[in-house]
Amino acid sequence: MPIKVTVSDQVRQYQAALAPLPRRRVKAAVIGLADGLGDIKPLQGSLEGLARLRVGEHRIVFRHRGSRIEVFFAAPRSVVYEFLAAHLHDLLGSVSSGQPKKSLAGYGRD
Repeated sequence: MPIKVTVSDQVRQYQAALAPLPRRRVKAAVIGLADGLGDIKPLQGSLEGLARLRVGEHRIVFRHRGSRIEVFFAAPRSVVYEFLAAHLHDLLGSVSSGQPKKSLAGYGRD
């Protein structure tokens, strides 16, 4: 069964606000998650169960849910981990509560 990648509105908005070159790099990296590609590292401590994708100075945080990868947060490396530690419950609640999630179809059109 192929892996389906869903991308939150926050990640789409973050990516859209980037300059063209980093925007394309983030888009390609997120798409590559379905094939297990990229600089991926599991997170530890209070963020255990999540993983991060490193794209230059940008960090994209996601989790595996069966045959699905939920990409739910992106930010510069300088703030991503502190923000996640403080707001993880709220972020995961919105992802799990039925808030619209979108597949990669149409993701990051330039």
